[in-house]
Amino acid sequence: MITPSVTELVNRAKAHPFLGVHIVLGEGEHAGQAVANYGELRIASAYEPIFDVGTHSFPQVLSASPESAERFGDELGVQAQTLIEGDTPHDPFGQLDNDRELVALDRLSRALHAFNFFGAQKPGLLFLRVHERLLKSVKYDHGLHFSSVLLEFGVNPGRIVIELPAAAVAHKTFLGYLIKSYQRYGFKVAGNLPNAGQIMAVSDMARLDFIKMDARAALRDSVVKHLVAYAHRLRIPLIFSNVADAAQFNALEQYDVHFVQGPVFDAHPGELR
Repeated sequence: MITPSVTELVNRAKAHPFLGVHIVLGEGEHAGQAVANYGELRIASAYEPIFDVGTHSFPQVLSASPESAERFGDELGVQAQTLIEGDTPHDPFGQLDNDRELVALDRLSRALHAFNFFGAQKPGLLFLRVHERLLKSVKYDHGLHFSSVLLEFGVNPGRIVIELPAAAVAHKTFLGYLIKSYQRYGFKVAGNLPNAGQIMAVSDMARLDFIKMDARAALRDSVVKHLVAYAHRLRIPLIFSNVADAAQFNALEQYDVHFVQGPVFDAHPGELR
């Protein structure tokens, strides 16, 4: 089944009791995209590519403009970035004291990113961060609401990776529940390691689909080789995030790292999450 276009998804959203109030077609620089209005906030989508650069040279990737970078290496997918426009706090998600408002804004952002990703017929997987406080505010059936929304709009949850924050990964029992719950509703799940040692506990958890580790921390602590070897034994893809420059990538490349993402590939200075 072909996913509806962005325009069709926005038109369908008009009948939705929540999304219809907030999501509209963008204008100007966001023409052809969906944007969302939430109070005084204007929310838009951007996407940072996640590359498999195992068989490509880094200089080629760096020489590519953001528009043509996808020609170099295989793209596993993209991670959605929430862009906030206007005179707003740097991190409006962190500024919200009311958990109900945070849940609403978090859900709205993920629906918006899904509309723009699938409506544009983008290939690969869509990685979507979920806010730590949303995980705590929703008591059970994590993934049920989002899955039902996606299916209502003809979007396949199987191409979405719910990315869990490091704070959730640090709690073994809670993490196991979250993984099973999201996977039950059709999603894949990635976990951000709070530290390199946490990877030792991954085999005892419900099975993650992806592991993510901050490249800066891994390089600083000289644990890249260890992480790559252990992830290989687990047969779980390991993604090094926040790769900032060529020097960091060159260091990673020594250890047969395949999946990478970060500002060095596709910088979006307006990213707030």
